[in-house]
Amino acid sequence: MKHKTLLSRARIPATLSIEHGPTLHVVAAGDWVISEVARLDGQLAKLSAAAALKATIDARQITHLDTAGSWLLLRTQSALEQEGLPRPELLVPSHYADLLAKVSDGLAFHGAVSGRKGPWLYAFLERIGRETTRILAQGYQIVGFLGQISLETTEAILTPQRALPWPALTTQIEDCGLTALPILGLLAFLLGIVIAYQGAGQLKRFGAEIYTVNLLGVAVLREIGGLIAAIIVAGRSGSAFTAQIGTMRVNDEIDAMQTMGLNVVEILVLPRVLALLIVLPLLTLYADVMGLFGGYIMTYSDLGLTFPAFLTQLQSAVTLSTLMVGLIKAPVFAAIIGLVGCFEGLRVERNAESVGRLTTRSVVEAVFLVIVFDAGFSILFSVLRF
Repeated sequence: MKHKTLLSRARIPATLSIEHGPTLHVVAAGDWVISEVARLDGQLAKLSAAAALKATIDARQITHLDTAGSWLLLRTQSALEQEGLPRPELLVPSHYADLLAKVSDGLAFHGAVSGRKGPWLYAFLERIGRETTRILAQGYQIVGFLGQISLETTEAILTPQRALPWPALTTQIEDCGLTALPILGLLAFLLGIVIAYQGAGQLKRFGAEIYTVNLLGVAVLREIGGLIAAIIVAGRSGSAFTAQIGTMRVNDEIDAMQTMGLNVVEILVLPRVLALLIVLPLLTLYADVMGLFGGYIMTYSDLGLTFPAFLTQLQSAVTLSTLMVGLIKAPVFAAIIGLVGCFEGLRVERNAESVGRLTTRSVVEAVFLVIVFDAGFSILFSVLRF
């Protein structure tokens, strides 16, 4: 036949010749394909432009070129430029120009052949785009997961034959609530002391140290109590949810449950989310009491304020709405922590590294979302003058 296909013609070995002088000539010929890359790479590694003022890469004698060979030519061009030479002219057969341009664009995007002209910028922009896309996709998935949980909860409540998993629910209430009391109480108590100490130190300068109680009451009841309870629960229970469900994924227990026809969301997710919805408002109230108690201890030791006087001033400073502001936010924080913890647990891959990585991510995401929503509540209540 007059025209032979690439598979039928004989392979032409790739060759590389280098002519040194004021102009460094690099001549490429033959088939620059992936099977020749290892040998050509060894020869190009010895290439030096020490005595040259400029360089050219003549690849017009190449008979066949693939992406691996294109990458080798572009890398050589970039390496010579990084040695201080003007960007070498790269001559290729016209029918390979489009291939070379596409490979060059791809490598430049990843910062591989962009030289010293800011390759970090490509990597930085690429990372921003990739993380933005991941965050938006994950946000969409979490909203869908929230819808699934809402549907499962509604069906479990409205369908008599589908009873709620009470044993699992009571176990989760104990794990998320009762076992969190010591650490939460201690931290809330210490934060109450800190707030009272700092407030008294500043208010003394104006002779208004009695208003330390006002500062303490508003700060603890509206913000600090609920926030510290949510953060502690996110660190304890949210991470535990991800680790427990993720470990079940690694051990193929979730796959076994699905094979048996069991509802994974109803068995694993629903008890955990409902338990947090029940216990977090109670933990918030507990943190409020411990924070106020810590503040009283500080005001008594520093200002000599008696307990009746403390209660009288506290009663004049706060109202029922002040307490309700902190308690209203608690169920929202609970839903966020439970959803994120279980969602990340179900996304764990079948390896131990994924369990640790997603457990860390679940805590960070939960705490971040709690603070974001807390800021949103603060703005909303400020607009509503509540």
